[in-house]
Amino acid sequence: MSFTYDQLKQAIQDYTENTETTFVNNLDIFIKNAEERILKIAQLEVFRKNQTGALTSGNQYLALPDDYLAPFSLSFTNGSNKEFVLFKDVNFVQSFNPNNSTTGAPRYYAQFDVDNFILGPTPDSNYNVELHYFYRPASLTAGSGSGTTWLSKNASVSLLYGSLIEAYTFMKGEGDLVQNYTQRFTEALSRVKNFGESQEVTDAYRTGLIIREKT
Repeated sequence: MSFTYDQLKQAIQDYTENTETTFVNNLDIFIKNAEERILKIAQLEVFRKNQTGALTSGNQYLALPDDYLAPFSLSFTNGSNKEFVLFKDVNFVQSFNPNNSTTGAPRYYAQFDVDNFILGPTPDSNYNVELHYFYRPASLTAGSGSGTTWLSKNASVSLLYGSLIEAYTFMKGEGDLVQNYTQRFTEALSRVKNFGESQEVTDAYRTGLIIREKT
């Protein structure tokens, strides 16, 4: 089962039996909120990304990508070696390097604000850098009516029921129905989490095949 953008919007209207103009105008918000729920709860390998850039000598800051959510690793090339920088709290980095004019090969980094990392010590050279990070994918609502996304194809049940939770909250719907949809969303999302946080990061060579008790 999968949804295109148009199919999901139609399904929300069919389930809620609501085609009122104000409701329809908010369908994108329902879908975006459901996507955000899934992204913040399930850590999926498919939403990892690598981006290369450059550290500038004398500049202790490194700009974040526009779609950045959280870091996995940061490394830079020092001669022929790739060196990894340790992620720390911003206060740790500033305490480690209280004078930003003190330069050297960076050892630590932290998220300074919504737009930048801070490094310590301040880079003493222009280094090529590689950031491996968890990113926010484009919303299903950003594409065409026939468009799909990874979530709409592979987590379609979670996306549907997450959208319905938002829709019924907007409608101030019956509490038992919202509870039912919340339970269905939680069940579907647990399967997505199991895939993303166990099956997606193992293989049969290392862990063997999954064996379940016969019934």
